[in-house]
Amino acid sequence: MTSTLYRHGVVHSPADPFAEALLVEDGVVAWLGSDDTADGLVAGVDEVVELDGALVAPAFVDAHVHLLETALADAGVDLTPPSAPSLAAALAAVAEVAARRSPGDRRVVHGTGWDERAWPEGRPPTRDELDAAGQGLPVYLARIDVHSAIVSSALADFAGLRDLPGWSSDGRVTGPAHHAARDVARAVSADERTRLYRSVLAKAAAAGIVAVHEQSAPHVDTRDGLRELLTMTADPASVLPLVVGYRGEPCITVDDARALLADVPGLTGIGGDLNVDGSLGSRTAALRHPYTDDPSTSGVLHMTAEQIANHVTAVTRAGTHAGFHVIGDRALDELLIGLRAAADVEGTAAIAAAGHRVEHAAMVDAPSLAQLVLLGLRLSVQPAFDAAWGGPDGTYAARLGPGRAAALHPFADLAAAGVPLALGSDSPVTPFDPWRGVQAAAAHHEVDQRISVRAAFRAATRGGWRLAGLDHSGAGEVRVGAPAHLAVWRAEHLVVQASRTSSWSADARAGSPLLPDLGPDEPAPQCLRTTRAGAVLHDVLG
Repeated sequence: MTSTLYRHGVVHSPADPFAEALLVEDGVVAWLGSDDTADGLVAGVDEVVELDGALVAPAFVDAHVHLLETALADAGVDLTPPSAPSLAAALAAVAEVAARRSPGDRRVVHGTGWDERAWPEGRPPTRDELDAAGQGLPVYLARIDVHSAIVSSALADFAGLRDLPGWSSDGRVTGPAHHAARDVARAVSADERTRLYRSVLAKAAAAGIVAVHEQSAPHVDTRDGLRELLTMTADPASVLPLVVGYRGEPCITVDDARALLADVPGLTGIGGDLNVDGSLGSRTAALRHPYTDDPSTSGVLHMTAEQIANHVTAVTRAGTHAGFHVIGDRALDELLIGLRAAADVEGTAAIAAAGHRVEHAAMVDAPSLAQLVLLGLRLSVQPAFDAAWGGPDGTYAARLGPGRAAALHPFADLAAAGVPLALGSDSPVTPFDPWRGVQAAAAHHEVDQRISVRAAFRAATRGGWRLAGLDHSGAGEVRVGAPAHLAVWRAEHLVVQASRTSSWSADARAGSPLLPDLGPDEPAPQCLRTTRAGAVLHDVLG
């Protein structure tokens, strides 16, 4: 038996809102209580951690990530505005990478994060510009939403993109052409893939994340890659965050679903990045009405209601749950038609009991919300999207007009209707920064769609376990008997509702657990330690 005593801090636990200390034995929370009692336990434990006023809370679950793409983005050219403040700067960064290459090194120059609206030039690079900057190398530059990219001629020729749907002569690729370009851009050796996985999982742990929902799909990563992730993180002794695996491959029959479950042991669900449409930034999200800034298009539907109904029926009969990437209102309409058709076959109760997921669900009106509730759907949402692209001057308003944009990401409506919510980053679209997601949900651009910090925090912790059907053990809570999936935070101030106390003062809690003050002038909480079932994944406490 191994034991660790944490004392002289603040414990976020509704089970004991005044707790200052806790004991972890063999990976489980064994005791919560006061420092006075904790002092008497010191002699009988293996490790004593002096918190010095730090907060111990449930560790975060990121409910929507793409690990390989995140790792490749980290290793490649950073095209986000802080690093590449202009198109010219982005091209210079590509040119710098190309200049460092030795003769004969034809690896893809990989970059992620450009947003034409963030650059003074107001446009992405062209294929000709990439050819010049990349000195003839294959170059792949993904837009911030990772639903389109600009590629060089060398990459287009190697991947055979010119004859595929979604190819444009200026080097912009969407749909099948983009998927083919991704296949080339992500091609790495087995050893390099393993190194990338470990690196990105360590990064997640350093952000206080104990589990991630990997949204794998053929256009994102391989089945072999997903098997490796599930195997390498299955045991807490791996000292890596748990990978909760989803695979976005459409099924027609229950035999298809069972075969996939058998081929990828440990798979949690079949779907996730099973795309019904694309993204608003790339104008590929499927809308009921055309884009305001490009009336020639209403986006693209990638799945029909019939395909959705077949998939949901097959997955439900196989005893697991499905997930679908849905952004636009037209795509949500198609999804709900397909789900209702599946419910006609299987029964509404069976569909609702399965706990099928919708990823993103940016555009939910009242009739759609009623159907989400009826069908028992669970939503993985990304509040950082609203923080990044919402508001009257943001990308959403430019794409949709201010009226439609104001209705996006209705978190308060969803929460009030009782729809189970979990928060995710969609990394690499937005970074691993769970507190940023919590803050964004509480500071939504539309005031009436804000939810409380406490509700957002719960969605970012227990919510992720719930969507995966893994909350039965008490994961996502700090209480006796629950697995010790914990994060320790140094925060300037901890808050109960509107009050503020210092991080080492536990007197004014009034029976409510404290959380960091996430106000705009407050420094971000610092993660000091992350544990999974007691195993230390990240530690700066020493």
